[in-house]
Amino acid sequence: MANTYNWIISQLECYPEHDNHTDVVFTVHWRRQATDGTHFADTYGSQSVTLDPDAPFTAYADLTEAQVIGWLEDAFGAELLEAQKKALDKQIEDQINPPVVKPQLPWLTVVAPPAPDLSEPSN
Repeated sequence: MANTYNWIISQLECYPEHDNHTDVVFTVHWRRQATDGTHFADTYGSQSVTLDPDAPFTAYADLTEAQVIGWLEDAFGAELLEAQKKALDKQIEDQINPPVVKPQLPWLTVVAPPAPDLSEPSN
């Protein structure tokens, strides 16, 4: 099964007032997650964004998740987005086929606790 990817916007930081607008976003805190249906990978960060004076301004209350994700994807560019996906894929691959394992020390033995006595009590 191919991995699926998801963005989560955790928080937006805003200037209270900037260029005659209120609540102008300047930083996006994000997570990007991937799953193969069984295993899960996650990365997070923050990205600065700049108000484009030539673009129409969207009031904070009218922002959509898709719009903010678009800002992130534009800021990252195709190369970095692909690198993020590869890093998430690697996290999942490492869960499936761990590159490092930590087996129990061979000279230690595990002693199982005694089994409970399930016999009927005698009177």
